[in-house]
Amino acid sequence: MSKIKLGVSLFSYGTEYARYQYDFEECVKQAALAGASGYEIVGSQMIPSYPNVSEEFLKLVEDLRIKYGIGPEGYGASNDKGVLYDRNLNDDELLAGAILDLKAANKLGCKVMRAQYMLGSVAFEKLAPYAELYDVKVGIEIHNPDTPSSPHIQEYLNVIKKTGSKHLGFVQDFGFLAIAPNKPKWDRALSLGVKEEHLQMAADMRYAGVSLQEAMAKLQEAGAHPAINESLQGMYGYVQFRSREVLPELLEEMKEILPYTFEMHTKFHYLSEDCVEPSIPYKEILECLKDTDFDGYLMSEYEDEAYCGGELFTKRHLEMERRILGL
Repeated sequence: MSKIKLGVSLFSYGTEYARYQYDFEECVKQAALAGASGYEIVGSQMIPSYPNVSEEFLKLVEDLRIKYGIGPEGYGASNDKGVLYDRNLNDDELLAGAILDLKAANKLGCKVMRAQYMLGSVAFEKLAPYAELYDVKVGIEIHNPDTPSSPHIQEYLNVIKKTGSKHLGFVQDFGFLAIAPNKPKWDRALSLGVKEEHLQMAADMRYAGVSLQEAMAKLQEAGAHPAINESLQGMYGYVQFRSREVLPELLEEMKEILPYTFEMHTKFHYLSEDCVEPSIPYKEILECLKDTDFDGYLMSEYEDEAYCGGELFTKRHLEMERRILGL
């Protein structure tokens, strides 16, 4: 039986935070009100002294833990190789940045740090002794369009097995389990004048494995509004989807890599009033997960592509998770 805990990535309130509607305390408060027992903080987004953690911010975090009953359990690192204008950062530079993130995660009391694929497998391997030193488990994020079986992800798995380190693993993002188009992008295209028949045509071509270039040509030939391109790019990019027929295979991939998984990002883009995510089959995913030995956090992560803020949808998301998991 799994020992699932429910948390919230404060990234879910990124719109409110960027608009100065919420400060850090309000983000933590909203996570607590949604029913989270812990939260994930994206360091570069909400730590004023990033990549360092000041004593002032640390005190704020501890004060809020007392006030709202929750604290940081996960840390989102920023492995950005494009910070220089003239070249990408090399492996050693990315490693140095990841070590700074480890120090920050340790100071905040986080036991898991999400790393991104920009931190290559070579640097990931070199990070092992530092993760052990700071006692923070580092999970490479498995994010759409990758799946656990992607060659890129298998390279990291080989490193984990090679080092034997219990501090190297994965953070699985539910986005790779999507089986339908992203609703906010679909709705935005409709609002800009794109016909639904053309959006459905685009989705059907994506399901059929038609290349992006061919799909663009066919839509142009059909007279589709140019605004369809944003939705189409998403279908072939970070919010792509696969057919429902391959869902059992993807769920098996999810389960096979669970022994190396420290945390899961329960990604969502929209939730209806009856708490249904149109593109990600949560019932099937969570029913599958609750019968495993997974011991860790499901961090609700709202991607606000509707630009409406995350408060309502995040509450709905945890309500949905509790109902399906029987928590």
